[in-house]
Amino acid sequence: MSAPSPGGPVVLDGGDRRCVQLLIELRRLVNGLAPGTVVHLIASDPAAPIDLPAWCHLTGHTYLGPTGAYTPRSAYALAVAADARSTAADRPWHSGDR
Repeated sequence: MSAPSPGGPVVLDGGDRRCVQLLIELRRLVNGLAPGTVVHLIASDPAAPIDLPAWCHLTGHTYLGPTGAYTPRSAYALAVAADARSTAADRPWHSGDR
């Protein structure tokens, strides 16, 4: 993960990790960020373009779509929501009240 440059996104480089691990790391990351912060998730997992929008829908964060900022690697952007719903720490695809 890298800190944002002034006005720039926070970057989470997922390397070759699977989406399950990436969502756990992403959940931890966004919990410490101010609302409106943009996060770029670099991910090679082919499920990322499906899982990330679904996770954003579940949590209330705003999925901003793919970004070409890290070509040839795939990256996806989201904006941190002020009123995001929590998820389980070890299962970020489940709401926090389960």
